[in-house]
Amino acid sequence: MHSPEAIINPRKRNFQAMNSKPDDFRPREYQKKMFEVAMRRNTIAVLDTGAGKTMIAVMMIKEIAASLNLSAHKKLIIFLAPTVHLVHQQFEVIKFHTDFRVEEYYGAKGVDEWKVDEWEKETNEHDILVMTPQILLDALRKAFLSFEMLSLMIVDECHRATGNHPYTKIMQDFYHKSRSKPKIFGMTASPVIRKGVSSIMDCEEQISELEGILDSQVYTIEDRTELEKIIPSAKEICRFYDPAVSINMDLKAKLETLWEKFDASLLELQGSMPSQFRDMEDKYKALRKRLSNDHAKILYCLEDLGLLCAYEAVKVCLENARNVTEEYEFYRKSSLQSKYFLEEVLSAVNTSLPHGNEIFWDIGSDFSKTVAMGYISPKFYELLQIFQSFGEARQVLCLIFVERIIGAKVIERVIRRITYLSHFTFSYLTGSNSSVDALAPKVQKETLESFRSGKVNLLFSTDVIEEGIHVPNCSSVIRFDLPKTVRSYVQSRGRARQNDSQFIMMLERGNIKQRDQIFDIIRSEYSMTDTAVNRDPEACIFRACTIKETNAYYVDATGASVTADSSVNLIHRYCEKLPRDKYFTPKPIFQFLLSGESYQCKLTLPPNAAFQTLIGPPSKNSHLSKQLACFDACKKLHQMGALNNHLLPFNDEPSESDSTSKSRESTSGAGTTKRKELHGTTSVRLLSGTWGLKHDATIFHAYRIHFSCNKPDEQYSNFVLLIESKLDDDVGNVEVELYLVSKFVKSSVSSCGQMHLDGEQVMKAKCFQELFFNALFGKLFVRSKSLGGERKFLMQSENASLWDQSNMYLLLPVETSNVSTHESWRINWMAINSCVTVVDYMKKNAWLSVKQSSGDNVNSSLHRTDSIETIKNVIHLANKSVDSENLRQMVVLAIHTGRLYSVLYVVDNTSAESPFDGNSDANPSSYSSFAEYFYKKYGIVLMHPGQPLLLLKQSHNAHNLLVDFKNEAGASCGKRFEAGSKMVVKKPQTHVHMPPELLVSVDVPIGVVKSFYLLPSLMHRLESLMLASQLREDISCLDNNFRISSSLILEAITTLRCTESFSMERLELLGDSVLKYAVSCHLFLKYPKKHEGQLSTRRSWAVCNATLHTLGIDRNLQGYIRDGAFDPRRWVAPGQRSLRPYPCSCGVDTLEVPLDSKFQTEDTKIIVGKCCDRGHRWMGSKTISDCVEALIGAYYVGGGLTAALHLMKWLGIDAELDPSLVDEAIRTASLHSYIPKAKEIEVLESKLSYKFSIKGLLLEAITHASEQELGVSYCYQRLEFLGDSVLDILITWHLYQSHTEIDPGELTDLRSASVNNDNFAHAAVKRDLHQHLQHCSGFLLGQITEYVKSVADSQATTKSFQSMNAPKALGDVVESIAGAILIDTKLNLDEVWRIFKPLLSPIVTPDKLELPPLRELIELCDSLGYFIKETCIKNGEMVHAELRLQLKDVLLLGEGFGHNRKSAKGQAAVHLLKDLEKRGISSSKRRKQGPDEVGVPCTPDLGNDCFGQTNSDTSELAAQKKQKITINGLHSEANTNSSRINECSGTSCDSIPVLSSIDRKKGGPRTSLFDLCKRLQWPIPTFKSTELKSRTPIEFCEGSERRTGFNSFTSKITLTIPDFGVIELTGDPRADKKSSYDSASLLMLYELGRQGKVIIGGG
Repeated sequence: MHSPEAIINPRKRNFQAMNSKPDDFRPREYQKKMFEVAMRRNTIAVLDTGAGKTMIAVMMIKEIAASLNLSAHKKLIIFLAPTVHLVHQQFEVIKFHTDFRVEEYYGAKGVDEWKVDEWEKETNEHDILVMTPQILLDALRKAFLSFEMLSLMIVDECHRATGNHPYTKIMQDFYHKSRSKPKIFGMTASPVIRKGVSSIMDCEEQISELEGILDSQVYTIEDRTELEKIIPSAKEICRFYDPAVSINMDLKAKLETLWEKFDASLLELQGSMPSQFRDMEDKYKALRKRLSNDHAKILYCLEDLGLLCAYEAVKVCLENARNVTEEYEFYRKSSLQSKYFLEEVLSAVNTSLPHGNEIFWDIGSDFSKTVAMGYISPKFYELLQIFQSFGEARQVLCLIFVERIIGAKVIERVIRRITYLSHFTFSYLTGSNSSVDALAPKVQKETLESFRSGKVNLLFSTDVIEEGIHVPNCSSVIRFDLPKTVRSYVQSRGRARQNDSQFIMMLERGNIKQRDQIFDIIRSEYSMTDTAVNRDPEACIFRACTIKETNAYYVDATGASVTADSSVNLIHRYCEKLPRDKYFTPKPIFQFLLSGESYQCKLTLPPNAAFQTLIGPPSKNSHLSKQLACFDACKKLHQMGALNNHLLPFNDEPSESDSTSKSRESTSGAGTTKRKELHGTTSVRLLSGTWGLKHDATIFHAYRIHFSCNKPDEQYSNFVLLIESKLDDDVGNVEVELYLVSKFVKSSVSSCGQMHLDGEQVMKAKCFQELFFNALFGKLFVRSKSLGGERKFLMQSENASLWDQSNMYLLLPVETSNVSTHESWRINWMAINSCVTVVDYMKKNAWLSVKQSSGDNVNSSLHRTDSIETIKNVIHLANKSVDSENLRQMVVLAIHTGRLYSVLYVVDNTSAESPFDGNSDANPSSYSSFAEYFYKKYGIVLMHPGQPLLLLKQSHNAHNLLVDFKNEAGASCGKRFEAGSKMVVKKPQTHVHMPPELLVSVDVPIGVVKSFYLLPSLMHRLESLMLASQLREDISCLDNNFRISSSLILEAITTLRCTESFSMERLELLGDSVLKYAVSCHLFLKYPKKHEGQLSTRRSWAVCNATLHTLGIDRNLQGYIRDGAFDPRRWVAPGQRSLRPYPCSCGVDTLEVPLDSKFQTEDTKIIVGKCCDRGHRWMGSKTISDCVEALIGAYYVGGGLTAALHLMKWLGIDAELDPSLVDEAIRTASLHSYIPKAKEIEVLESKLSYKFSIKGLLLEAITHASEQELGVSYCYQRLEFLGDSVLDILITWHLYQSHTEIDPGELTDLRSASVNNDNFAHAAVKRDLHQHLQHCSGFLLGQITEYVKSVADSQATTKSFQSMNAPKALGDVVESIAGAILIDTKLNLDEVWRIFKPLLSPIVTPDKLELPPLRELIELCDSLGYFIKETCIKNGEMVHAELRLQLKDVLLLGEGFGHNRKSAKGQAAVHLLKDLEKRGISSSKRRKQGPDEVGVPCTPDLGNDCFGQTNSDTSELAAQKKQKITINGLHSEANTNSSRINECSGTSCDSIPVLSSIDRKKGGPRTSLFDLCKRLQWPIPTFKSTELKSRTPIEFCEGSERRTGFNSFTSKITLTIPDFGVIELTGDPRADKKSSYDSASLLMLYELGRQGKVIIGGG
């Protein structure tokens, strides 16, 4: 025997020091002795149940694992347990008693589907693996684990290592062949497993065989004194019952007759089938077998347990009887036969029971009469007597072992109803096999825990818990059915663990066979114990395990192996993983050929397998020939790549070289909406220039900007853009519409060639640009740190910091001309020179501080004229005198503020001595006159206080003029604003009064100033187009013969968040279809041997968001994406100083952000789309994936499929379409023999109006996989995979072109309504294509027949066709025909559309679009502010859905049933919609989204006023005020904790929700109120807001939330509570509208608390 060297720590520690846990385990002497032996050699520990074998294993684990910590190489410890129950139990023990990393493994955890990555993760993260032996055997076969990785293997219940048990396979196939063997420790209470042993020699033989297999020696304790003291020995009792009396013979005969009747009925129905297909034969066999099984169960209960149990058995069978949900009517009728049989049996049994059997439950404890009548059997009666002997004790824990599951179920049911046993609790336990009576693993675990804890007293069980289950308080074990083996006897007896416990065996009086069986088992136990105790290991002849020389196939790369023995299972598993549908289950077909005395097996695999047929080598019997054929098939499948190097089905994951594998490198969450990432912004190369660094002459590219307003009387000056780089034609020649409050301006940019400016002109141009952009949008007076914080004139000296080389261009005014030709324009140098003069003047005379008024210099800066007072109509400005008639619309600059104004008119009868009106920036009460104001604030003594004041129009911030906010459909639909449409209310403009002598005249037309307000928006659009052009240039690095417009690319990189009139959404939808088509076509052609499942998996990898995200990042697309609305206040022109700096606090010093997990988050508080000054911004991870798809769509629109494929190549997407592969696909299809189907094909071609060049393509396209029965080696699945993408792109492209005005959401709905299986199936039936589907499925034939009838009926009655379920195969065949035509036409999409457009017509249009009922209901309720509460209950195979909708005055209820939750809820929604329609509430087909809604769900804190909202005039304020309810303490210190709604504990307030706290931050009260309404199904509250404007600053709130503003908002909130009434409250004034909503919401929450509707703060 092999005895591996024991791995023992040289510094041996005592066990007391080994365990750090407080409840330290103290081993007993026999355990120590057993441990010492086990550490020296491989050992099988034979100890009684409950003797602590597991604790010996724990001692070994600690010792060996401790020594492993000292070694460099990690080794694992494996603990094997034969059942899932034992795995759970042993896992918990090891986890509790050790500090090692332990995990459990069994089939229900999905371990069977794990790949090498999962196993590597598990072995790296854990030290001890507890598992079932099958899990280990599979892992060894697949080379996920090996014995070289193990240091110790513990085998629980090791007596099972016999025959073909996984224990045996593990040892024989792997352990004994391994060079490096782990230590083995086996545990058992009965090393002999067979039914009986005749002698000591027989025992010796079995033990020796076990030792040989486990490479171990049996060891048991000789001195049992200590053991007997510790382990309570159950008292063995035999209880005898009388033989069963032959009663109920008439009932038995009746049951037999009924069974024969219904079996014959099933045979008759089978014979009347319209066609005889194998699937229907199999279904009828299953139905007849089920009928027979039910009959046998009922008969067993009647004979062995009595009439009452038979009655319960019928009810159990009826409960298990399948709820008939078959869609095929013919089969539905057959399925009901079993149910009808059981109903008749129930009636027959009931007839034999007087008064419906209720009398028996109250009969008391005397059931003897019922035995004589046959209602209960003598055996069952004896069991009741045993239970009665337990008395009233509630501490009883009794296990009752029965042989059959039905027995456990019905006995438990009957006893539960017996009154005098009502003080006991009952349950039953079975295994989780495929039987209809079996329990789910979760239920088993819960039941066992209930028994252990004492919640269940009497547990009826099959042999599932005979072995190893630890129930220390079990007081009795009853063998209702006798044990059949020594192992079963010893193990079941061992469950009785309590002191004075009983082991009761129930025997039939006079049954010699039973008596002999028990005597034989008892003798065998003694023989087994004596042999184990007395055998001398040294003297015994050790039987080495015979290792059969099995023919195995090994994979060199991994070591995975398959043998003839394991190959059959592998072939079945391979077939299980092939694509299937409800009409076809892929499985191998075996045919045996007898040649002489040898057998050969012909294996036929499904048509979608890698190959179809194989004949195995000759063999002596059919079983072996089947194994050898499967063995050869496994080898061939691996060599073809259908099995991977771990011999797992599929090699569907991308290889290392495949570009799609890059997505695996992405961290979790890449491409999802939740994840946000920090990215940089790509700078526009065309904007850069070096001309600003030198004062030399410069040559610019000139682009004239012409403005024209839709109102003819509005005049804007034209400009010229001078830039160093030449713009692409579609950037430098564009039209941009700019939307103002009550008009729009069309701006036209056109190229004007080159322009030469000398050094002086450049300096003047820069001066003009600096003056105007800073005076209008910035500040000309800035605080200087060097001057101690005093003001400084920004242009006092040349400021190079205002000009950045990355942003260098000039915007100069053009002289007004009536001629519109390009040649006629000239730069308005007069205006520019005037600006230079003004700047020079300001450098000398700007009024910077009060200090300038000291001494003789008071007002020395002002323009002086001696004859001022004598000249009428002359106004004296700071730099010149002007006739008052010439002042209107003059542009002026204030010398004391640096602000730019335009003069409206001279205000007569005013002067600087007039009362100060407060229209400036001061409190009116502080100054008596304008003169006093300017003196006190600025130190200016006015020289001409008698001059009339000028009324000036103030400059204002630039606005985003790219968005037409007046268009109700919002930014996403792209409709243009037309003059005369509804306008928003124009806000009154603020004007100021100013003494003329403080103003410097700027000789620039007023049109120049007006144009300056247009320039930020226009330049933003031009910069965006330049960026798009730059991306196009990067993509065009490869040669191409097409040019995509920059505007199209700009659309593809613009998100909805930009609120432009275009976004990437439509292009993304199209690009998704183009990408899917290109990848599908490429995969179909490149991998002709891969089936549809493998192709779909590869396609999913290639087009998933994670992959696209990785590819986009690799090409730096994130830098090009425009993901935020244009903010003109942060836009800065060259020469302009930013007023709103946003310093970078991102932790990145570079412009580009490294790809690092610290720059990724799922924090919902992160603001997306806002840039810092370095260009860093947070972006949704999915946005990058969407942009990739949108770019593909843009290239498809601009240059067709060729351009799209070019872009995909640039991105790194493998989608090349090789013409030679198309030829190869055609050649392969041409090999299909179509002659027998020639007529069929000809008729079908005429219906399609297309003649196939290769008829085999059409034959393949109409052949269902079920044709395997007829030996067909192909099916339509691959062509269906291709055709799916073909129809997707064709229909999406058609919709994209046909509906340019609808928003992307509606376009998506149109595609969903058009591209779906039901729609295609309907088209197939309308064109009679279904008649040509080749299949061998009676079920499919029946469904098609019924579906065709339904279509005909719906057309006759014109009812909606939405609820009908189409057979998937009909839609599939339409897709496969599309794929076949594509290949036959050599990828001519136009030809496919020519054929399919009439087939699919009419294609749905927006006005005909019907949304799914549930979605329509949700959108309707969202728009009305109602909530829906849903409940779904699964009842057998049907789902019952209930939707509750609370209106203001009534609760509506809609119910629906379906095969799944979706269909059930859809049916319930239909009922609710009808109910709403009766009440006059209905919806249009979809809810249009406004410009702010950006396609997001409605929540109270998203910036969309999701609560109902209207505006009212200030005149309503008084009426609202009287309804206001004030609450003390409303302005207490804010609580920043998030609000949580909890259930109120206690019965007094079960229905009242609890708000533990209210978050008073902005949006917090609204969120709390919204959640409360949703919870209680109250309609959402509505708000009515009022705006009040003031000339004086108003203070709002207190403390840290204190704010000051000139606008005040007050909101009235209205909440309707069903069955209660309406509450209306008015909140406090706030500085903005949303804060006023919060104030009203907070008030409402407190009022609800006062009314007892909610508990705030826990009470």
